[in-house]
Amino acid sequence: MTFRIEWIVAGLAAFVAAAPAFAQAPVAGPPGSSLFSTYCASCHGPSARGDAPLASVMRIRPADLTQIALRANGTFVPADVARIIDGRKPLKGLGGGEMPVWGDAFSRSADSVPADEKIKRLVAFLESMQRTTH
Repeated sequence: MTFRIEWIVAGLAAFVAAAPAFAQAPVAGPPGSSLFSTYCASCHGPSARGDAPLASVMRIRPADLTQIALRANGTFVPADVARIIDGRKPLKGLGGGEMPVWGDAFSRSADSVPADEKIKRLVAFLESMQRTTH
């Protein structure tokens, strides 16, 4: 029995010694990517193309956010995107606000990052995802 316990102890010691090699620091993505994952991806999809599993059951399909600039004649206007996110520029066709207004939600969150900074980060992330062709 002692032999087995020694092997177990040796195995655990080896595992503990190797654990830092297995542990990975979180991969830091572009600013806004974690906000997108938390607040937007459930509807717009992880690739922002409006293809999340939830999208198929929604009355109005979420927009492909990688084509914001294409839909605006090749121009991404950060201020317009920010106004859509915070609710100052409701989009026609969304049935009276199908998309949540995130300005209020961001201002009520428990962290210390101001709502306008979160929106700025999210807008910058969306700008980085823009496609130039369909």
